[in-house]
Amino acid sequence: MKIVVLVKQVPDTWGERRLDPFTGRVDRESVDRVIDEISERALEVALSLKDKNKGTEVVVMSMGPSSATDGLRKGLSMGANEAVHVLDDALVGADAGWTSAVLAAALKQTGFDLVLAGNESTDGRGGVIPAMVAQRLGLPCLGSLNIVEIEQNSVRGERGTENGTARVHASLPAVVSVTERTPEARFPNFKGIMTAKRKSLTVLSLAELGMEPTTVGGRSVVLSTVERPARTAGKKIVDEGNAGLELAEFLAARHLI
Repeated sequence: MKIVVLVKQVPDTWGERRLDPFTGRVDRESVDRVIDEISERALEVALSLKDKNKGTEVVVMSMGPSSATDGLRKGLSMGANEAVHVLDDALVGADAGWTSAVLAAALKQTGFDLVLAGNESTDGRGGVIPAMVAQRLGLPCLGSLNIVEIEQNSVRGERGTENGTARVHASLPAVVSVTERTPEARFPNFKGIMTAKRKSLTVLSLAELGMEPTTVGGRSVVLSTVERPARTAGKKIVDEGNAGLELAEFLAARHLI
């Protein structure tokens, strides 16, 4: 079985994330860049299957700037067999529609039995890429799974809903996204770090995918940005017998209840 895991490089969540006031895009230069944690959890799902079935091939794929190579190398050191990096200057600022079209083209060229991804990234939180990729590939999409069970010809799992838990399944090939409730990712060991240097990392441009910017789509344009206002002092409620009422009124005024 060949599993392709979509990984994304994002600004480290421990740092202060800002928008570039000139471009309106996330400022990725002023903070450390790391593989998104949810991407690592998706990779862990694939690697756990590989641990049990040595015939499983795991490929990590990312679309992003040259710095995304670092994240792909980490994926290789964790245990992935090879990596694919979609790199092209024309993709700077690509929106979800453009991104999904390019990833779908790269997946078609790479080949796969199953595509795994996180349900949403920590920088954009759109949560639409897995479903959009599945739509472009004409495949079923099992989104936001808390538990994933992969079999030879099918995949199944559990998804939380407002009213309980849904058990879902689909035949392969398929696209699956996972939530933060799936197991935490493993740490690369010394052997993995050393062997990662010898593993294949393929770089693909739009031309190599048979695509041109005019045929892919466009990019979102940010017209203006406003910095988040400084946090103001909170309101202190002293219980004089009516604290519960004051608290309820405070929450209701802000539409929090």
